[in-house]
Amino acid sequence: MVGSQRWRQALVWLHVITSVGWMAQALVLFTLLSAGFGSAEREVRVAATSMAHVVDTALLAPLANAGAFTGFVLAAATPWGFFRNWWVLAKFAITGVQLYAGIFVLSGALRATAADAEAGAAPPLPLLAGTALMASAIAFQAWLSVAKPWRRTPWASTRKLPAASKRVFAVAVFAPIADIALGLVTGFPSPLFEVLVLVVVLSARPRRGRGSAPRPDSVSASA
Repeated sequence: MVGSQRWRQALVWLHVITSVGWMAQALVLFTLLSAGFGSAEREVRVAATSMAHVVDTALLAPLANAGAFTGFVLAAATPWGFFRNWWVLAKFAITGVQLYAGIFVLSGALRATAADAEAGAAPPLPLLAGTALMASAIAFQAWLSVAKPWRRTPWASTRKLPAASKRVFAVAVFAPIADIALGLVTGFPSPLFEVLVLVVVLSARPRRGRGSAPRPDSVSASA
């Protein structure tokens, strides 16, 4: 039990630092793009947008993958579940939207912006707003984790599901580290091990979200 608790605490710690890192890098993107937007010099715009693209690929994407993954595992492998508390469900929904926007909208827009800067174009205003909105959404999720507002969802029952074994939490701690190392080798962020571990956790655990309310000192859920 002690070993399981320590690995779970390690996963919570990893979730916190990667989520905070995700928010910090979104603010870095906003700062760089603002510098390019506010400058009339082509060299400044090229440098700012090029570095924004590097930050997105080298830092923001791996931290976003790790923050989302650790949050999903904490929800799936603890009594919190995904659908028993409105604040957890809100975090789950926001994270899903952020991942979609980051992968399919933000990254492509940053590549295009870096290319357009070579011709002297300024970063588009919607891109600046998107990075600011991403950082704000993560800050709101942090508040949800601390305040745990609102009542339980209508799908919650009185049956409490047990937490996963320490091996689940241990593997979940090492999966993001392995993916970051893989990204350094390949030069491209890929959540390969995180996706594999998450699939195993979701299929091995009973369907979450129908247990009794967790203890107040239980770990926080997804990001």
